[in-house]
Amino acid sequence: MRTVCERCDVGLTADGPARICSYECTFCEPCSRAMDGVCPNCGGELVTRPRRVVTA
Repeated sequence: MRTVCERCDVGLTADGPARICSYECTFCEPCSRAMDGVCPNCGGELVTRPRRVVTA
C-alpha cells in the first residue's frame, strides 16, 4: 500500500482513510473528492482502500 497521496503528497497511514482505483493508484479523501472519485491516471473509480491491520 502506498504511504502518500499521489496528488498532494500527504502521508497516509495503513489504517487510515484513503481511496484507490483498480490499479492501486492511491489518493487521500480530500483529493479524491476534488477529482469527483475518478482516477486521473486510468479513469477508474476511486473506492475506499481496504485497511491493513497494524500488528505490534
